[in-house]
Amino acid sequence: MLAFVVRLLQVQAVDADAYAAKAQKHRYMSVVLAAERGEITDRTGTALATSVDAYDITADPKLFTPEESKSPNAPEQAAALLAPILGKDAGDIAEQLATPNSRYTVLARRQTPQVWKQIKDLKGVFAEKARTDRARGGPGANVLAGVLNESSSKRVYPNADLAAGILGYVNAEGRGGGGVESMLDKTLAGKDGEITYAQSGGRRVPTADGTRETPAVPGSDVELTIDRDIQWAAQRAISEQVGKSKADRGYVIVQDTRTGEVLAMANAPGFDPNDISRADATAMGNAALQDAFEPGSTAKVMSMAAVLEEKAANPGTHVVVPNRLHRGDRLFKDDIDHPTWYLTLNGVLAKSSNIGTILATGQLGKTQPEANKVLHSYLRKFGIGSPSGLGYPGETPGILARPDKWSTSQQYTIPFGQGLSINAMQAASVYQTIANGGVRVEPTLVRGTRGPDGEFTPAPEPQRTRVVSEETATTLSTMLESVVGSEEGTGTKARIPGYRVAGKTGTANRVDPELGRYRGYTASFAGFAPSDEPRITVYCAIQNPTKGSYFGGQICGPVYQQVMRFALKSLQVPPTGNAPARLPVTFKPGG
Repeated sequence: MLAFVVRLLQVQAVDADAYAAKAQKHRYMSVVLAAERGEITDRTGTALATSVDAYDITADPKLFTPEESKSPNAPEQAAALLAPILGKDAGDIAEQLATPNSRYTVLARRQTPQVWKQIKDLKGVFAEKARTDRARGGPGANVLAGVLNESSSKRVYPNADLAAGILGYVNAEGRGGGGVESMLDKTLAGKDGEITYAQSGGRRVPTADGTRETPAVPGSDVELTIDRDIQWAAQRAISEQVGKSKADRGYVIVQDTRTGEVLAMANAPGFDPNDISRADATAMGNAALQDAFEPGSTAKVMSMAAVLEEKAANPGTHVVVPNRLHRGDRLFKDDIDHPTWYLTLNGVLAKSSNIGTILATGQLGKTQPEANKVLHSYLRKFGIGSPSGLGYPGETPGILARPDKWSTSQQYTIPFGQGLSINAMQAASVYQTIANGGVRVEPTLVRGTRGPDGEFTPAPEPQRTRVVSEETATTLSTMLESVVGSEEGTGTKARIPGYRVAGKTGTANRVDPELGRYRGYTASFAGFAPSDEPRITVYCAIQNPTKGSYFGGQICGPVYQQVMRFALKSLQVPPTGNAPARLPVTFKPGG
């Protein structure tokens, strides 16, 4: 009894501080349990973004003090060993390991199992050396004892740069840093859990009481409307043409005409979200939605829609087109010098005449201000000046001034696509509207989500808006066939054997975003097929081509043809077999 009493006094009084210090090592530690991030797939379930097992490499700085590590410079020694494995600066690591009064620091996040295995093997070597040294009476120094790991996950994009502009990327904190990863971050991320446990010397004490755990809730999978194969074809086509033309950039959008679903949205140049450290910052967004540019002649289809819907003219209406037209304070011309053209309204669209378009839209009102208001109302109905409806982060709504704010020149340039700006998705949506019988279907990029319980929740139905009558849309479709099918049209390179194709070329003066003035061109092509039973809409634009042709029909027409042909084949869309209508392009004066 006397021995027990003496020992009790020693523990509770004499050595109380020493035992309290030892107990400090057994303090409880709380660790976040990272939720597994949901997958992003294409419309067929093929993974476009997924997560794999990884480790956060952590450390307990207290175990790197001279007292605990038995080494006077443990942080520096450990840092020298870890730096080449983690690819980080040894000085930065040493600073973290030497943090005073700290029990937790993260050295590197989301490292592969191979990285942790290298560190684990090193830890084993130093632990064995420490045991041997202690057995010989030495201090048993171990400078890696305080290096730990926590289970985590790493975002992987199996298809490298495919659809990177759509997907975005995940940042160092595990959150969406752009694209769908950012737009649907809460849905994908799930909810982190937490575990609290007792630890000693950097190791968990399995027999200790008081362990508490809140399980993590996995994120939901997101299914996009994208078709991976069509996305691949679009990305390849636009990348090759941007390279050939030595252009700044380009984009292609493929849309299901009936549902508004985006089947492809490709940008060139792109980036690999697996390694954003090597990505060009200017290529890391989604230029198809974030670039605002003047569309040029592809916008003429909206002007023609207004003229037809308001019954100001019909496809056969005669339009005499001089080589120059004086309006306001300037002379307007077409893309080439020509003698006086005697065109039908259909011919104005087929030959993409700026002067003819000015003359036609001038009939929308008794005065030019009245005509401006009417045209503006149709541009707004087509979605110009408003976000497309995708809800994509950073999307530009473009620029469309109120008609009473149009300058003298804008009154006449806006009808042929200069003096307003749009993004590529808006441009594609205009042609989807015509192809869909005059009904605009708000474009969609997400088909639905699948929760941790496996239940699929479809995305809300897109908004549908009647823009022009079915009669006007059908007439416009026939007129757009003349652009591609007529030898006098500007879009002959977009022809697809066996299919009736409707389309429109565009070549616009380009505002240089750095200089703030016109420099270079925006080449474009838009259309749909089969034109008499439309299934697919394709829009292509290339910014500032500097080698070879800069005309939309010459450099975007072939891209359109290549992508459309692939999409028709991929979706098994057969030709209709119907003979195309041949509307007249010209008329004989006095006839």
